[in-house]
Amino acid sequence: MKRLFHLALALVVAGFALQSCVNNNQAKKNDSQENGTKVLVCYFSATGTTEKAAQRIADLTGGVLHNIAPEVAYTDSDLNWRDSLSRSYVEMHNRDFRPALKGSVTDMSDYSVVFIGYPNWWNTHPTIINTFIEANDLQGKTVIPFMTSGGSNIINSENELHEAYPGIRWAKGLLMNNVSDDDIKDWLKENGLR
Repeated sequence: MKRLFHLALALVVAGFALQSCVNNNQAKKNDSQENGTKVLVCYFSATGTTEKAAQRIADLTGGVLHNIAPEVAYTDSDLNWRDSLSRSYVEMHNRDFRPALKGSVTDMSDYSVVFIGYPNWWNTHPTIINTFIEANDLQGKTVIPFMTSGGSNIINSENELHEAYPGIRWAKGLLMNNVSDDDIKDWLKENGLR
């Protein structure tokens, strides 16, 4: 009888612990919906680095992840920036180039904040980001860029995006290299998201 009582007690405690975890996760997801804010975290990631950065932002904002995927995936040889015949080199040396997307239009009607993340290519954003922006309606949304890089900063990319798309309401971007969760939270707060 004592053994049965202890088993029942353990099940009740486990049930409360599980419910607490569910409530905490739900609270995290609802963070992005405070004051009517719903977050979409879009990212292009050729090697997985930017995807990891996007996941961190989604975790901290309760945002939904969206992969900006090229119609044809980039191979290692496509990404060889030293080869003037590689796909990335050709695309980046013709800023009018617009790589095709796999599923070009994204339903953004429910979102008021859209993060757009990308790796640094030639000290700016890859041209596939232009394809994505031009294929989707970002009017009335707050758009926040973030970048991953081996050594450059995000300033040139931000300037180019502001100049190319002046009708978009841009917020301050962030270079995601070596940033802590506290750094990201400070950036989110600076952009009115915490």
